[in-house]
Amino acid sequence: MRSRPRRNRKSALVRAWTAESSGLSAARLVYPLFVHEHSADVPVGSMPGCARLSAEGLLREVDGALEDGIGAVCLFPALDEDQKTPRGEEASNPEGLIPRSVSALKARWPELVVVTDVALDPYSSDGHDGIVSAGRILNDETVAVLVEQALCQARAGADVIAPSDMMDGRVGAIRDALDGEGFEEVSILSYTAKYASSFYGPFRDALDSAPKAGDKKTYQMDPRNVREAVREARLDEEEGADLLMVKPAGPYLDVLRALRESTELPLAAYQVSGEYAMLKAASQAGWLEEKSAVLESLQAIRRAGADVILTYYARQAARWMA
Repeated sequence: MRSRPRRNRKSALVRAWTAESSGLSAARLVYPLFVHEHSADVPVGSMPGCARLSAEGLLREVDGALEDGIGAVCLFPALDEDQKTPRGEEASNPEGLIPRSVSALKARWPELVVVTDVALDPYSSDGHDGIVSAGRILNDETVAVLVEQALCQARAGADVIAPSDMMDGRVGAIRDALDGEGFEEVSILSYTAKYASSFYGPFRDALDSAPKAGDKKTYQMDPRNVREAVREARLDEEEGADLLMVKPAGPYLDVLRALRESTELPLAAYQVSGEYAMLKAASQAGWLEEKSAVLESLQAIRRAGADVILTYYARQAARWMA
């Protein structure tokens, strides 16, 4: 049974995500966080206010986020180069950075909704979301590895698995694997319309995950296309996704609206690193008033149809709204 509507009712926060008649609120925000193996937090130069967090730094940041009213985080790993391989084996290491981080968070805050990213780019020595062979990204071979990554995260306690790789068929394969191991209540938030965007640069700085060769245009979507996003959404829905995502958010409000009109599933949107960096830079230069500009940008994303918004501004926005 790939489609289980009850997964979208399993907790108060998930019910808030899927509520159809409320406006922008802290309950609709997810806080993306970068983690690494080292003992000190390291600021991300291109994303003022963000850092690669140590184990202790992660706990401090999440504690503050909960105090601000943020109930969900999404984790991304920044690995040392010697941990990266062509097939990204570290992605399914049960003692790896992300499983340990998930377990620590769920042990301390069982009510926290922990979202985990499924893709190989942070783990790949090639910097791609999939396995590379002779310059090509191998779809089906990659999906098999992503399934193991998703299972590893679910065993660690992840509440929501978020495949961001854009391989064909990965949602169904992950859903079947999760159900086969008794993880029927673990949700899938699919990066349904992830575009080959120029707005990801600061994120790749944060994770050192830029492609070593080529680009991601053979698997991420063409920025010129909208109908293709509707097709991707239909496929992900058929394969058992519980929520669908558009990434980036601000430059793709028309895509959000198109998906809102074509699916009944909840929609997420990711206000990505480049959007955050632009707002920060303009605000620090005195060209924008930060609070009003940020809240306007988030309200626009919500207005276009997003039920859930991933944003590095989550904590500040929650305080401003309060």
